[in-house]
Amino acid sequence: DIFLRELVSNANDAVEKFRLTALTDEDMWNGDPLNITIKAVKNEDGKGGHIIISDTGIGMSPEELTTNLGTLAKSGTSEFLAKAEGQTSDGTASGNLIGAFGLGFYSSFLVADRVTVASIPSKSANVPEPMQYVFSSSADDASFEIYPDPRGNTLGRGTEVTLYLKPEAVEYLEEEKIIELVNKHSSFSSTFPIYLFTTRTEEVPDEEAVEKEDSFEKTSTTTDTTESPLDEDEAIVEEVTEESETKESKPPKMKSVVVEEWTQLNVQPPIWARDPKNVSDCKSPVFTDLLSMHFSGDSGSGVSFKAIVYLPGKIPEEYWQQPLASKSKDVKLMVKRTFITSDLGDHGLPKWASWVKVVIDADDLPLNVSRETLQSNRFLKQLNGIIIKRLIQLFTKIFEEDPEKFREIEGVYGSIFKLGAVEDIKNRDKLASLTRFTTTHRNETTLDQYLENKKKGQKQIFYLAEMGKKPEDLAQSVFVEKLHARGYEVLLLTEPLDEILFGNLRQWKNVPFQDVAKAGLKFGDENENAEDEKEEQKRLAEKFKPLLEWLKAEAKDLVRDVVISNRLVRSPCAIVAETGGYTANVQKMMAASNAKGNKGGILHEFAMKAKVLEINPRSPLIEGLLRRVEDLPTDEDEKDEESEEELHEVASILIDGALVRSGFEVPDSNRFFTRVDRVLRRSLGVSETAPTDETVKPAPPVDPELPSEEEQMPILPPLDEEDDGKAKVILSEEMKKHISIEMEEIGDDEYPPVKHDEL
Repeated sequence: DIFLRELVSNANDAVEKFRLTALTDEDMWNGDPLNITIKAVKNEDGKGGHIIISDTGIGMSPEELTTNLGTLAKSGTSEFLAKAEGQTSDGTASGNLIGAFGLGFYSSFLVADRVTVASIPSKSANVPEPMQYVFSSSADDASFEIYPDPRGNTLGRGTEVTLYLKPEAVEYLEEEKIIELVNKHSSFSSTFPIYLFTTRTEEVPDEEAVEKEDSFEKTSTTTDTTESPLDEDEAIVEEVTEESETKESKPPKMKSVVVEEWTQLNVQPPIWARDPKNVSDCKSPVFTDLLSMHFSGDSGSGVSFKAIVYLPGKIPEEYWQQPLASKSKDVKLMVKRTFITSDLGDHGLPKWASWVKVVIDADDLPLNVSRETLQSNRFLKQLNGIIIKRLIQLFTKIFEEDPEKFREIEGVYGSIFKLGAVEDIKNRDKLASLTRFTTTHRNETTLDQYLENKKKGQKQIFYLAEMGKKPEDLAQSVFVEKLHARGYEVLLLTEPLDEILFGNLRQWKNVPFQDVAKAGLKFGDENENAEDEKEEQKRLAEKFKPLLEWLKAEAKDLVRDVVISNRLVRSPCAIVAETGGYTANVQKMMAASNAKGNKGGILHEFAMKAKVLEINPRSPLIEGLLRRVEDLPTDEDEKDEESEEELHEVASILIDGALVRSGFEVPDSNRFFTRVDRVLRRSLGVSETAPTDETVKPAPPVDPELPSEEEQMPILPPLDEEDDGKAKVILSEEMKKHISIEMEEIGDDEYPPVKHDEL
């Protein structure tokens, strides 16, 4: 596909050279149009054809044809540019010359068996009488020939390249294919118009048929008048019938005509080439879904560029299916407005920003042989960092200057900021500073705002995570009872990325994060009245020692220890993870991602069982359970098996309830609810052994015979109307009350136009 890009680039250079030369020689140009034209001509037998690319540029003499086209990858642009820069002190007269690299003219042999180039230079003092010459060469011949054009001077000025296509390349004769290639590679490369010769069929009134009908009607009227002369005094009465009215309103006869015209392909100017101050959203509708950023810069390696970054109003659903496997596909690298590639390989945007759409237009890049092969990757490495830096600067500026706008952005990109902070170590702090969280005190806050609100002596950032839960429900968790009661603010994390982010950050502004669902909760004011607190804890530990030991034996398969809690206010007990253990939220994330982790390994088993049962010494339920445990007889002869079994059942329900209340799953849900059922029976005075009537109607006998077509249940509901064979959506009567669907046929000519690939 690159042949057309190369030839259009060469044609642009020829026109630009002519324009620059005419600046110093006013007699060269009389003001005629400067443009590039493309015309595809099919053979009459329909088995092949040729493409003609013409320009009204500077043209070439026979010597220049030999020099520029006779050597592979010879760049006449480089030579002209060197001369132009040598003639000017500031080097600003080089213009938009883009052909200083690439396969150039010889890329035409990728699709053509034979190529001819007709060219005539512009009239000047050096060439007072220019003549049109032809360069001719074939793909299988290593030689070429140059001779005077037998047609004479047909161009006036410029160059005409004719490609006689190979049989396998006839697809390039189609207008749609040419338009696709120009739109992809060259729609912005030339400041001069690029025209394509197009043909289309139109229906127009058949004037000849109308004239014949009018002539026939006049003849008939004259004949009738001659055969039936009327008295001059006799009144003429005309009866207007429905038939005559129909004839008068009869639509005119139409005929098909072929319209030939030159259509400009590069109507839209490149928006990134304009001054950002003069570009507004209303003038750039392609880039206005949510945000766009237009800037220019220098990579630091001598390559200047212009760029535009487009941020969509919605992250694609497929991106979130595997965000860390996503690859940047929407970064379009251009050189002098000519599309080069969208595959930047290892130098593409990071995965967290792979959904960003970017157009980069570099003034120059070192390429070898073809534009697909970059000689140096340094620019791409620098470009990656520049785009990410600009992107973060844009978000930060809106965050600081327009809170309402940033609230809208955070609704779309909030999870992106978190993913970026996890993946991008270099920009982790900048991205994390943009994240917002709901807390027990307010609907949204940043990490910096949280620290501004921390209590005196508080040395941790408290957070609680449970994915999929509403913040208002998470705020009622047993883990935050005392924190909330004392006025401490707790971050409520409800997204899967939240806890992963905090695990990577570990701290913010030297203040560590504290998961309140884990053991070791410290408020920060423990040193105040430390002796009194210590004495109180010692007293409670001694008082509840029998219950702690008894519960530890009851819950030995679920927890590693039972302790007095300092976090509970209303709830009787809770199960928290130890420092190296899995919280309920982590276990849910592992189950949701089907991750086996180190299942079966020692570390995984330790983390799964690293839980602690905390009891609330102020709870009446715990105090009552303590009394029952203390009343248990120690003598074997005095033991009451029924009473002990009932106590074991209460303890089991208490422990399973603590698991549920703390977000964990109970080991055996059927067993748990069976025990609850027995407790409910006792509370209602129903016998625990009273059986439930389990009588049910048995199934019919086995019948291996398959149903007939008449007996088979219909897959679709019956139609209310006769099936006309057209596509339709069938709704049930209930759905018809809530849904209305309208379908409309769209013709081939009614599809929306294809947007430029670069955009």
